Amino acid sequence: MAEINRRSFLTFAGLGAIGAAGLGARPWGLQYAGAAPLPTSVAGTTLEAVAIPLGSSGYRKLGAGPGWPTLVRTELAEAKDGREDRRTALASFVQITDVHIIDAQSPMRFEFVDSFNGSAHRPQETLAAQGLTALVRRINALASGPHTQREFDAVVTTGDNTDNKEFAELDWFLTALNGGTITPNTGASDRYEGVQDSDVEMYWNPGSSIQDEYKQAGFPEIPGLLDAAIAPFTSPGLNTPWYCVFGNHDDTPIGTFPNGIPLLERMYTGSLKFMEPGSPELVTSVSSAAVSGNVELVLAALSSFTNPPREVTPDLARTPFTKREFVAEHLKPENTGPGPVGHGFAPDGGETGIAYYSFEIAPGVVGIGMDSTNPVGLAEGSLGEEQFQWIEETLIAGSSRYYDTDGSPVSRQGTDTWFVLFSHHTSSMDALLPDPANPSERRVPGSELVDLLHRFPNVLAWVNGHSHRNRVRPFEGATPEQSFWEINTASHIDFPQLGRIIEVADNSDGTVSLLATLFEADSPYAVDYTDLSPIGLASLYREFAFNDAAPSSTRAGNAQDQNVELMLASGR
Repeated sequence: MAEINRRSFLTFAGLGAIGAAGLGARPWGLQYAGAAPLPTSVAGTTLEAVAIPLGSSGYRKLGAGPGWPTLVRTELAEAKDGREDRRTALASFVQITDVHIIDAQSPMRFEFVDSFNGSAHRPQETLAAQGLTALVRRINALASGPHTQREFDAVVTTGDNTDNKEFAELDWFLTALNGGTITPNTGASDRYEGVQDSDVEMYWNPGSSIQDEYKQAGFPEIPGLLDAAIAPFTSPGLNTPWYCVFGNHDDTPIGTFPNGIPLLERMYTGSLKFMEPGSPELVTSVSSAAVSGNVELVLAALSSFTNPPREVTPDLARTPFTKREFVAEHLKPENTGPGPVGHGFAPDGGETGIAYYSFEIAPGVVGIGMDSTNPVGLAEGSLGEEQFQWIEETLIAGSSRYYDTDGSPVSRQGTDTWFVLFSHHTSSMDALLPDPANPSERRVPGSELVDLLHRFPNVLAWVNGHSHRNRVRPFEGATPEQSFWEINTASHIDFPQLGRIIEVADNSDGTVSLLATLFEADSPYAVDYTDLSPIGLASLYREFAFNDAAPSSTRAGNAQDQNVELMLASGR
């Protein structure tokens, strides 16, 4: 179990750039104009308070730490005095990402490779549905942006909505966002059958007295936790229309393996769960095979386990879905919730499997939801040429002026629309393996999409997830108006478990501000271990995530990646 030292703690507390360097410094070429004044409404956001660990070492409870300031970033445009009094709110929306709703009991999970891949097993993962519901409650309670007080126009979830592309996981995800009763359990109806009641020392067994590796590092013994984790509970559902973006964990087994391997897919609904290899060498063998993507090697390694797999109750609810089925589930009337029908996906998406679309966030502000998954499977992404061309056509249709591929300006009749793009993968995506169903179609890397976006002065931002960390990057164009921001937000499964509000404001001085504010789920920072209510479990979800075996001090980002006002030249 890795401990978080004081330097890591400063990063968690949002002080890595400011506390260590001072407000006058400009680390890594960062340009900013100091901290913006606090808005009148900060309650429930990280402007007010942020979870911090109590104590200096070992397993730690969490408490409320000081809020993070709003840093004004001026790499792409000047921040002019008095803009707060001149600005007009154009849109206000929420991004959540990488919620990874997990069927923690699925036979098609390889938790034993956790020493090689920290996402293979998380001590908090059985509580993911309760954690997401607490995030939904927070969004409903906030209701509007803290800086402009504009009511939320939309919520966008940017991929990895499920962890292992199971229908059960998808049902829990949709119910959490739309409202209703969730029973986060598969297999046996009356008991948990995953690794956390196995008495295998490499996993945290909260209901057992066995001194597993987690308890040796300070994790508590909590009788009844697993029973409470799989018990039915109710989500209120979002009050705001929401839109969905497809991620690699929604597309491929374990978010990593190739698609369409029948033997691998049969494991989902089978009765054998591999938990304990028997030797470190076998863990290494499976891990190496998994990294290679060679399913035959994975299966050969599993068959050589010296400890037999556990017999578990098979369940057809664990059946893996296809992209078409994922889209079709969103289109069902019972999954409409606060709307819109399909949550962005087109009415024929269940037949075509097309998972990209455009939608109106607010009048004059349009979102483009992209599908950045590679049809081969695997973790990294790219775009198909057809989708790339559609994005270009969509941008042209909403632009009265833009730049051609040779840099020459183009004018056309119409009114400029502001655009915000959403994807799961970041601008570094470069998985260019051809689509097996359409091998002649070129795959497009993120760098080429960056070049395309630079041609349109009315592109504000590219908002994404996948990396499980906060990062905000300026992309400077040939002219100030051709610049945009990339806003990458941390996951909601790994600490610090954040969502992000983005307010778009016209400052009436030739600039636009993107006011980005992070927030935490609506659950206490700490509860007694006897509180196994849904809210108590959501609190423990955060605590266990912080104390996970391999916490990353980079996930929270530095101050320039957290609460920020991002300046852009509007040309208007």
